Amino acid sequence: MGRIAGRFARVEPRRRVGDLVRGLLSDLPRKNCWSIAEWAGEATPDGMQHLLGRARWDADQVRDDVREYVLEHLRDEDAVLVVDETGDVKKGIHTVGVQRQYTGTAGRIENAQVAVYLVYAGSRGHAAVDRELYIPRSWTSDPDRCRAAGLDEDTVFATKPELAARMIVRFLDAGHRVGWVTGDEVYGGNPKLRSALEERRAGYVLAVACSAEVPTTAGKFRADALAAKVPRRAWQKLSAGAGTKGHRFYDWAVIDLAEARPGSHRLLIRRNRTTGELAYYRCWSPTPAHLATLVRVAGSRWRVEETFQAGKGLAGLDEHQVRRYTSWSRWVTLAMLAHAFLAVVRADEHARHPTPDGLIPLTCNEIQRLFTTLVVQPVHDAAHRLAWSAWRRRHQARAQTSHYHRQTANQT
Repeated sequence: MGRIAGRFARVEPRRRVGDLVRGLLSDLPRKNCWSIAEWAGEATPDGMQHLLGRARWDADQVRDDVREYVLEHLRDEDAVLVVDETGDVKKGIHTVGVQRQYTGTAGRIENAQVAVYLVYAGSRGHAAVDRELYIPRSWTSDPDRCRAAGLDEDTVFATKPELAARMIVRFLDAGHRVGWVTGDEVYGGNPKLRSALEERRAGYVLAVACSAEVPTTAGKFRADALAAKVPRRAWQKLSAGAGTKGHRFYDWAVIDLAEARPGSHRLLIRRNRTTGELAYYRCWSPTPAHLATLVRVAGSRWRVEETFQAGKGLAGLDEHQVRRYTSWSRWVTLAMLAHAFLAVVRADEHARHPTPDGLIPLTCNEIQRLFTTLVVQPVHDAAHRLAWSAWRRRHQARAQTSHYHRQTANQT
């Protein structure tokens, strides 16, 4: 918390943001301004809501602090940047960026808010270092709606690959270097993102659809048509990295492509050894890379799913109950900081203390349990709990009365 203390001019928000981050790391069953304020010993949630909505501090500056914290502790010469989006199912139409859209969180089209994240993944660990909220066209075409949600009236629509490129450029412009970027078909199918990475000389292994057409010396072919021509001897069994149940072995093949642009352009093909299912990746690097390197980068994409799972399950990344953009950006940035803390502690523990025989290395889940139990578990008396019960009931009574009055006015 000392790293971000200078972002807060007054001592009150500086203390309160510490309580909020510790609350995000707590074992509360539901994490929002109300529950964290009660957990922290405050009389009402007003202070927490003020911190997220009206207090003077810049979430983007704290985001930069999170990035530097992660890079300082998890830096790895072979690290990979992973881009991916995740959605949070929401009710109503007023939460910033919400509309009916597909989200992998629900596995279907839902009323949801979607954000794109940039994850730094290395051998020491992985954590999110940047975030951008996806604002659909239904919002950017309605200046009044944008203004009501705290967005600039001149907010311009940006695709998810454009948001990814924005974050990658920001990472590189901060003076950091990374050899590889990976992502799913949403990003691999975007030529502008691929060209932007090539201009910055950042190698990539980006998934593409089976129908994606790629250039060869014999002309353009669909990716699946080229895969059908790969001879049996060209497939190699390689691990895409260790998972919870051991190494993830697949069969892999690579085909050189005929692109006019400089660099090594290739098509990487992955085959499931059980089902035979195929996956395809467009690859580029300034100089030709070994197949094992391309496989390692492709396998790094699963780190983003682990980051989302830990960020949501351990640090409340998806539990914000805020409507305006400023509050959203502040909440998710502090949740990123909370998860980064767990990832850094895990990395340091693995480096400094050998794991005893018969135990697995400490996980982020176990570190969070120990941290909550031994360090930040607050204890409040019955009077505090009863006062909060009365406050909630009083607030709910006011809200109920307001709803009834509004309903009556609309019927007359």
